[in-house]
Amino acid sequence: MGSRDEDARRRLSRMPRQGVIVAVLAFTGLVSSFMFTLMVPIQSKLPELLNASRDDTAWVVTSTLLAAAVITPISGRLGDMYGKRRIVLVLLGVMIAGSVIAAFSPGIVGIIVGRTLQGAIVGVVPLGISILRDVLHENRVDSAIALISATLGVGGALGLPISAVITEQSDWHLLFWVAAALGAIGFVLVLWIVPVSVLRTAGRFDFVGAAGLAVGLIGVLLAISRGNEWGWGSPATLGTGLGGLVVLVAWGWFELRIAEPLLDLRVAARPAVLLTNIASVAMGFALFSSNVSYPQILELPVATGVGFGLSLLAASLIVMPSGLVMMVLSPVAGRMARRTGPKLLLVLGALSLVVAYGFTLLFSSEVWHILVANIIIGVGIGFGYASMPMLIMRSVPQSETGASNGLNALFRSLGTSVAAAVIGAVLATYSVEFESTQVPTGTAFTLSFVLGGIAAVIALVVALFIPTKRAPEERHPSLPN
Repeated sequence: MGSRDEDARRRLSRMPRQGVIVAVLAFTGLVSSFMFTLMVPIQSKLPELLNASRDDTAWVVTSTLLAAAVITPISGRLGDMYGKRRIVLVLLGVMIAGSVIAAFSPGIVGIIVGRTLQGAIVGVVPLGISILRDVLHENRVDSAIALISATLGVGGALGLPISAVITEQSDWHLLFWVAAALGAIGFVLVLWIVPVSVLRTAGRFDFVGAAGLAVGLIGVLLAISRGNEWGWGSPATLGTGLGGLVVLVAWGWFELRIAEPLLDLRVAARPAVLLTNIASVAMGFALFSSNVSYPQILELPVATGVGFGLSLLAASLIVMPSGLVMMVLSPVAGRMARRTGPKLLLVLGALSLVVAYGFTLLFSSEVWHILVANIIIGVGIGFGYASMPMLIMRSVPQSETGASNGLNALFRSLGTSVAAAVIGAVLATYSVEFESTQVPTGTAFTLSFVLGGIAAVIALVVALFIPTKRAPEERHPSLPN
């Protein structure tokens, strides 16, 4: 086994164009985040476009969320076992298929099926980060991870205005053809540039564990994402939520008692990994609180007394700079991580989010106030999202990088899902009627900013307690340039 690992490392060390590999994996990250902005311009119009009820069209978003949450940790384990590049190609292929199905579908069923398959693309980001650990020299890994992490914001920031223009100028189905084309380009680039994964984990895939995790996550996330529509005390919400929790508890008990688990929960329970994942939930909540509230306050009519009356395109251009800030900061984050360690990045990221929400609570009467606050949030997410996979990979064996990064991505998604449900409930509860439509009040937005700030404070406190010591057996293998 030792000689085979050494041969694999020598082959990886001879791989050319490491910068090109990073660029290709960054492109797949952009495709992933762009996919999640596709429906934003038309989300409120879906009942009319699909001739369906608002409750039914909500599944266009919910199905993608559920698929992404389930597939991400499972694809991470598959990547560790069968090759990360291979699984990235599979995920891109599934996303392309989903895009084509949705592009040809005039009705809601086909759109939901297509959007479910599109959710598979989310797994390429944690897998891409794990590939970087396999193929890059240790001194280049942190900067590359920061760049890949930045694509999560950049793709959404650039994708929103692009989607808005396409929606305003053409048939909305063109959005899916654009997604399919981007996925196809990513597939070809990965196949051509990214080296075949040769560092793999032996053993059998835990199908029972995968099924248990999928059922448990679907139950919990259904309750979170549909609680507003179903009622938080309704049998459907309580049944799916509590049922999902019971399944997850049973799943955890099972995973701890088998020789080859889907996720090694003992590794996940290490203080550095556990605290990083908890901080991920809080940071995901803080990020999505702004994603939900800022565009709404920018787009609401001025006559409501709280909005600025911007068009979707204009509002997306105000939101866009945060993603660009993340991209600009990625090399800075990489250098800082090498010099001071990723923990400081996470602390600075959480602190930036606290400052952003504090600023918004004090100043939100002008468009430029929202612009400034959103830029500061870009700084926070840029540092925070770059630091989390670095902290994870410093704390787990190389055989666990795919699954552990997938689990961290799941925790971030959990934070954003909770934020979508909670902030959505706040904006719906504190609302008034305006031209026969319920619109949020100033109190609703203030409470949303307070909740986002609280989540940022939680992320900051948790980050301060993350241990920084790395065990010798968990160090990244030093590959030659």
